[in-house]
Amino acid sequence: MMTEPQTLDQWLAHCERLHPKSIDMGLARVQAVAQRMGIRFSCPVFTVAGTNGKGSTCAMLESILRHAGYRTGVYTSPHLVHFEERLRLLGEPVNAIELVASFSSVERARCQNDEEISLTYFEFSTLAILDVMARQALDVVILEVGLGGRLDAVNIIDPDCAIITSIDLDHMELLGPDREAIGFEKAGIMRTGRPVVVSDPMPPQSVLDRARDIDADLWRAGVDFQVAGDKQQWGWSTTAARGSRRYSGLAYPALRGANQLVNAAGVLAALATLRERLPVTAQAVRSGLGQVELAGRFQIVPGQPTLVLDVSHNPHSVAALAANLDVMGYFPTTHAVFGAMADKDLVPMLAKVNPLIDKWYFTDLPTARADSAHGLAAKWLAQNQRKDAVATTHADPLSALQSAMAAADPADRIVVFGSFYTVGGILKDGIPRLKARHMVDT
Repeated sequence: MMTEPQTLDQWLAHCERLHPKSIDMGLARVQAVAQRMGIRFSCPVFTVAGTNGKGSTCAMLESILRHAGYRTGVYTSPHLVHFEERLRLLGEPVNAIELVASFSSVERARCQNDEEISLTYFEFSTLAILDVMARQALDVVILEVGLGGRLDAVNIIDPDCAIITSIDLDHMELLGPDREAIGFEKAGIMRTGRPVVVSDPMPPQSVLDRARDIDADLWRAGVDFQVAGDKQQWGWSTTAARGSRRYSGLAYPALRGANQLVNAAGVLAALATLRERLPVTAQAVRSGLGQVELAGRFQIVPGQPTLVLDVSHNPHSVAALAANLDVMGYFPTTHAVFGAMADKDLVPMLAKVNPLIDKWYFTDLPTARADSAHGLAAKWLAQNQRKDAVATTHADPLSALQSAMAAADPADRIVVFGSFYTVGGILKDGIPRLKARHMVDT
């Protein structure tokens, strides 16, 4: 009999070997193990699905609720550097020792009564994280859906409020060929009679149809709640039918980017749906939005040159990145460190941001799913029409950043994007502070 793993790294390696597929959509296996474990929550639960904006939505919910005094648990994926980032308890990454105990509980449950249930890495680790959360005395649980919604492992938990963020084309080989098909999968997190907040201003019809078909309590951006603002401040309000709630004179969220206002509006709507169970003050809203932090979401690191970190990894999020870069101000030269998965829609991703990038540094990434630096460079070259732009290839994100630093002037900017792996490769030793032509330790 195999000796049970003792460390988190050993457990994660064990999980990677268990199932023949890395992604195997379906709830039957993970539901069966969860039932054996008795995983359940007695506190309110939010689940968050969508193509882009999930992590930001979870972070803003968490920040507001923590400023209101609640004990929060937040599950997001993937992580940037350390697996423990996937679970935040009371705002802090979980201790690996707690995870190890729950991984052991999952293993015992899946092998119970000589009936072994095969789980994917994501299913196994999700169950372990849910088990840790269920053992805490939490006031509220926030769960980011990993992929799709209807058949994602997180969907074994019934939410008290579901949130669906912006929907666009991504993971099409698994979720369907267009926004309508993808929207249908995301809408699978809805529950009959319970609120669902749709923060996408133009959601697929499939999302609205699903809410109607199962009689969910639909809160729709632009219909049930509104946003207005100017360059200095913004406001949020609901319709009379939703209780005429209003926040005015709000500062913009600390997470940068125009798209964050869409996410923040959905967060306020979600909090409004559960206001009797989770009341929050206007001050908690203001402080929570003003102090929210999330690495890698249009994260601007001051220095010489300026460093921008963004995990955008599909055409929709890269378009948002391009728009945000365009309004940053003047930089003589923009350098880009780019690494991405081979299954992404890479040509439009490159095309959307190419007018803004003067020097490319394509990088390999430490996963079999990734396209090679040379493959990325070839795709860029095939669509590039800028005679003044240049590109080089590199073995890893950090060496790509170091090459960009060597070529950059202090007034330039360096943008790192394309994947969690790309940004994570830069952050593995902490946030780099750039100064002139070399990196210095923080």
